[in-house]
Amino acid sequence: MWTEHQLAEFLRFVAADRLYAMWWLIALRGLRRGEAAGLRWVDVDLDARTVTINQQRLAYGRTVTVGPPKTVASRRTIALDRITITVLRAHRRRQEMERAAAGQAWKETGYVFTTTDGQPLHPDYLTRRFRRLVEESGLPPVRLHDLRHGAASLAHSAGADLKIIQEQLGHTSIVLTADTYTSVLTDKHHKTAEATARLVLAAAARGPKRRRRPTAGPPTKSAATEATPRPEPVRPRQPRRRKARNRRRTHMAPTRHPRSTNDRAGR
Repeated sequence: MWTEHQLAEFLRFVAADRLYAMWWLIALRGLRRGEAAGLRWVDVDLDARTVTINQQRLAYGRTVTVGPPKTVASRRTIALDRITITVLRAHRRRQEMERAAAGQAWKETGYVFTTTDGQPLHPDYLTRRFRRLVEESGLPPVRLHDLRHGAASLAHSAGADLKIIQEQLGHTSIVLTADTYTSVLTDKHHKTAEATARLVLAAAARGPKRRRRPTAGPPTKSAATEATPRPEPVRPRQPRRRKARNRRRTHMAPTRHPRSTNDRAGR
């Protein structure tokens, strides 16, 4: 499977190819070969930016039949980005020019991707043409179906979860999506882990210098603590009875005793 850079190089190489819009759709939105060959303009809403997969073209040797999508889940509506809409509009203008050039030989079939006279494309022709374009580009050889796998990888790299990828590709269950793209998703998880570690290290390198811890020493009093006066000690209050008794003792007058007869005789 190609990397993002290899896919971009291939799309640049085939930019002038008349089926450029098909390669773009398969690579970015994950259409199957038969779904791309069976896509009709009635299934494309350029204003709403959606493509609805309602049928596919199946090849049995030289015989081609039109049938429903592969599974019930394959009948789906795929959201398109603005760049893809621009690519499809350019493809429709090109097809209108081919219709005008073909004149009476043009066969109006309603298909998005046709031959130069309007006939629908044989699915096997898409495989052969893609293989020839890859060889001419000089890129590592991949299958046309590998572009579909690459679309899942691109969606996951863009932040889509497995449920979104499942609906985009038309898988019947999310288990099938996880089993099919386990190696792809594991590689992305490793890249995410590496990016997370680099992010932390870069933040540490850009951050301020580490502050030094103060050396241990005797605690010092602050100026505010030293300036605050200490409160006066509060004397305990005496009971009222003790106060009254002390007051009586303080103001009590001395008692005079009369002199006795013996004292006077002695004088």
